[in-house]
Amino acid sequence: MLLISTYEMGRQPFGIASPAAWLRREGHEVAVADLSRGPLPAPAAERAELVAFFLPMHTATRLFLRAAERVRQINPRARLCAYGLYAPLNQSMLRAAGVETVIGGEFERPLTDLANGRAVRSEVSLARQQFVAPDRAGLPPLASYAGLVVNGGTRRAGYTEATRGCKHFCRHCPVVPVYQGSFRVVQADVVLEDVRRQVAAGAEHITFGDPDFFNGPGHAKRIVEAMHREWPRLTYDATIKVEHLLKHRDLLPLLKATGCLFVTSAVESLDDAVLGKLAKGHTRADFVNALALARTAGLALAPTFIAFTPWTTRDSYRRFLAGLLELDLVEQVAPIQLAIRLLIPDGSLLLDLPEIRELVGTYDARALCYPWQNAEVDCQQRAIQELVKREEKRRTSRREIFRQIWELSGDAPLPEDSPRVARAAIPYLTEPWYC
Repeated sequence: MLLISTYEMGRQPFGIASPAAWLRREGHEVAVADLSRGPLPAPAAERAELVAFFLPMHTATRLFLRAAERVRQINPRARLCAYGLYAPLNQSMLRAAGVETVIGGEFERPLTDLANGRAVRSEVSLARQQFVAPDRAGLPPLASYAGLVVNGGTRRAGYTEATRGCKHFCRHCPVVPVYQGSFRVVQADVVLEDVRRQVAAGAEHITFGDPDFFNGPGHAKRIVEAMHREWPRLTYDATIKVEHLLKHRDLLPLLKATGCLFVTSAVESLDDAVLGKLAKGHTRADFVNALALARTAGLALAPTFIAFTPWTTRDSYRRFLAGLLELDLVEQVAPIQLAIRLLIPDGSLLLDLPEIRELVGTYDARALCYPWQNAEVDCQQRAIQELVKREEKRRTSRREIFRQIWELSGDAPLPEDSPRVARAAIPYLTEPWYC
């Protein structure tokens, strides 16, 4: 077998290491490849009877087409499989590309059944699993992946998952069409063994990639307490919803005490009307409250945004930038967050909104989304995206990129007030591009 990852935000892919452990336990010869860090291994592709592509996100799925064509050229006899969050959302495209089996949700057991010759229907499996400690043998070393920048230095970062799925129904989220409000736990002993092996491989920091680390707050608490006991100097970060930061505010000091450096939160907008359309479950005031709680606990909060939506106007975008200034978030927001445009994949709950159904065009099988236009800001969005790409390559500071975006978006110069939070005090990962 050959398991292939095309891209996973600069992380060593859990979605390759986990099924590799299951398959090797069953006696299968398993080769692995991360095409974001190296070329397709032609000898492994030529030998493989089954080639399975891990598709956890939109970018990875778009990159699949070129990789699948290369595999077919090398080994036209191989059976192709696609698995991961974006696989069931793109079945038509995958089948047209020669994929026989599509697996979503909890993929390890169905993928193992497929390798063992059992009939596997293309499906979304939400069956609870007893996980196996991921086997990362054959993947590029951790030093090849994104690192953590903190206090002027860089630390080697690992990646794991404690849960999958989500209890919530945010309309724009790709997790929802697959998991339908459910989430699944990776057993604590498996998570800790995965961390143990990555620490042995040099990891000094761990990213928890759960859609929401506090979907199971008790589970999260047990894991971080056990981690801190075993590795007191190990740091970590996690993703947590605004409403969970408020609901479980008593756990924020514990996160800080056990080594959490920052929390990513999908804030998405500072406009209550847009937040309502996205069904985010929080308001601007809620976010401001959560930000204050995090700062009081000594945690950096890294908000993510969908800056451009069908409801964005030039005025509302300028108010968004002003809000980041007011909240002293310029240094805490990756510049790409100021350019992201709403993605509407197949199966999105956004299509439940009549105004969205009237707005979108025919599904674009190459772009893997429904196209939409906002004539007032589309040109502005493209200009900002190009600006961010250019300035990131030049290693321009976040505040300077923000200044350029501010001036591109209006006439008034950026206020020269000094930030209250210094850039050097804010930890971040070296690969902020995503989706």
